[in-house]
Parts: sequence; structure tokens; C-alpha cells
Amino acid sequence: MRNRLKLAAQWGVLLALTALLVGGLELLRLPAALLLGSLAAAASLTAADVEVHVPRPLFAGAQAIVGCLIARVIMPSTMREMAHDWPTFLGGVLSVIAVSAALGWLLARLRVLPGSTAVWGAFPGAATVMTLMAEGFGADVRLVALMQYLRVVMVAIVATVVASLWTATTSHAAAPVDWFPSVARPSLAATLVLAAAAAAIGQTFRIPAGPMLLALGAAAVMQNTGAMRIELPPWLLAPAYCAVGWSIGARFNRPILIHAVKVLPALMASILSLLAICGGLAAILAQVAHVDALTAYLAMSPGGADSVAIIAASTHVDMPFIMSMQMARFLIVLVLGPAIARFVAGPQKGDSLPSAAGVVVRKV
Repeated sequence: MRNRLKLAAQWGVLLALTALLVGGLELLRLPAALLLGSLAAAASLTAADVEVHVPRPLFAGAQAIVGCLIARVIMPSTMREMAHDWPTFLGGVLSVIAVSAALGWLLARLRVLPGSTAVWGAFPGAATVMTLMAEGFGADVRLVALMQYLRVVMVAIVATVVASLWTATTSHAAAPVDWFPSVARPSLAATLVLAAAAAAIGQTFRIPAGPMLLALGAAAVMQNTGAMRIELPPWLLAPAYCAVGWSIGARFNRPILIHAVKVLPALMASILSLLAICGGLAAILAQVAHVDALTAYLAMSPGGADSVAIIAASTHVDMPFIMSMQMARFLIVLVLGPAIARFVAGPQKGDSLPSAAGVVVRKV
């Protein structure tokens, strides 16, 4: 009985702190507020020696929901846009991936982050997906999450400033969320069944990032063949995002947080370098693809596709071109990311992290 009361109290504190942090981030209009707020809440409690335990089936189910979410935006129109001018898309995508991998290698070489953790943290793409895949392929998910979401915030801020200076637009806020929209119940049921099956298979066979990748692949195929419609109302996405954030945040501890504070300036410098290089690549893309400079800049923006889409929607840019470039980069990193991480981080031995006291803290 005492253990149940203790567990209920822990979850009560976690939920209250999560609501407070998410609300604050929403007021600041920062992207990925649900993920960042839940991650920060769990990390804060763990650092204060309050145990946070997210059941593995819940985490696997949340990963599968994220996979379905990504599959929903892989549309035939996006594929046609990529195929129409594939040399330009391939060149733009590979250039950003190459720069990101080089910065990851440098961070590992300078021992800012360990091994493949630095490479996964530097990868452009959907931050949640990169973080989940990094865990599946042996990197330290805590530090990957730190770098990925730090970049999401910095990219969103810089892209907003650039768009505001380029145009007269001053407001880039998303439309208010309808938390309980009308849904097609058969489609919702099919989506839940697919997510549950992907989570179960991924866990059973211990496939790296299996729940997410299996759900993504199956949902994309079934959606684009007309076999099903993916239905993901906000009331379903919100707890999935929180479960992912809690699971990652619960792995932080004091030595990890101390190290994170120490390396924060180096991480910010690497992200600013990436943004500057991508700005230069955007200038080249504008000339090659014959698009305006703002379209090229948003297309080459390294990650945070959701926030880039919000900014692009409120400006006069080529939205299909921007989102096709973002999606092409995501798909290539999704397929080639593990091989690139192994190749770039090959000489860096191990994914252990030195704490402030000089002892080695192994990732959990």
C-alpha cells in the first residue's frame, strides 16, 4: 500500500511539473513544447533523486505513434516533387548531411561528446526520430536529445528572425489546437491497431528503434495505397509525446547534467556554425534551383521541419519545395544514418561519458 501511495505521489508531481513547464514553453511559442517540457520535468525529478519509471510498453507504444505521425506526411505529391528535380534535391540534402556529420566528428574528436553520440546529435532531421534511433543504435540518448532539441529551438529562433527581416510578416504562431476534433472511428481504430502491432513486434524482436520504424513503414505504405487513413487526434499525440519525453528525461542524472552544462557552449557554437554553413549553401541553392533566397534558406534549415513549416506558411515562399527538401533529408538520414554514424565515429571508441569527478558513467 505504501509503495502504491509513493508511486501515485511521484506521478502526481511529474504530471504537475510537466504541465507547468509545457505551459511555460507554449507561452514562449517554442517548438516541441510537449516533448521539451516532459523531458525537462522528468530530468529535474531524477536529478533530485525522485524515481521516474515509464513502463516499456508505454514507451514502445509512444514510439509507434510517432512513427505513424511521420508516415502521415509522406505523401505521393512530396515524392513527385523530389523526383521532378532529383539532382538538386540530392545535392542539397547530401551537403547538409555531410556538414552535420563533419561537425559531429569534430565534437567526438574534441571529446565534447562521446563516440557515435556526437554524430547522432549532429544529424539533421526530425529530432524525436533521431533521438529514438540513436538509442536503438547504441548512442547516449540523453546527450543526443540535448543536442537535437537545442538545435530545434535555435533553428526556430534564427529562422523566425530571418523570415521577419526578409518580409513584413511578424506573426508566426500556429493556429489554436482543437484537442477533441471529430474523428473517423474506423480509421482511429486501424491506426491504434497498427501502432500496437508495431510496438509489440519491435519489442519482441528487439529491433533498434523498431516500434517507430515498423509503424512508419507500414503506415506509409498502407496510407499511400489507400488501405487506411492515419488518424491521430491531438489528445492521442499529447500523451505519446509526453511518454517519449519522460522516458528520455528519466535517464538524466547529476553527472550527466553537470557534463551537459559544461559542454553547452561548445554545442551552441557547433549549431551556430551549422546554421551559418547552411545559410551559405542556401545561397548556392537559390541560384541552382532558381528559387527565392528565403525559400532556399528554409529548405536548407537543418531540422525542426514542423517549426519551419509554420514559419513558411506565413510568408510568400515555395512551400512544396521547402517541405520536399526537408522530407528528402529526413528519409535519407533515416535510411543511411546508422551506417554514416558507424563510419564517422568508427575511430572513437565507446559511448561512455566522463563525469565531473573524472569517473566514467556508463549510459543506461
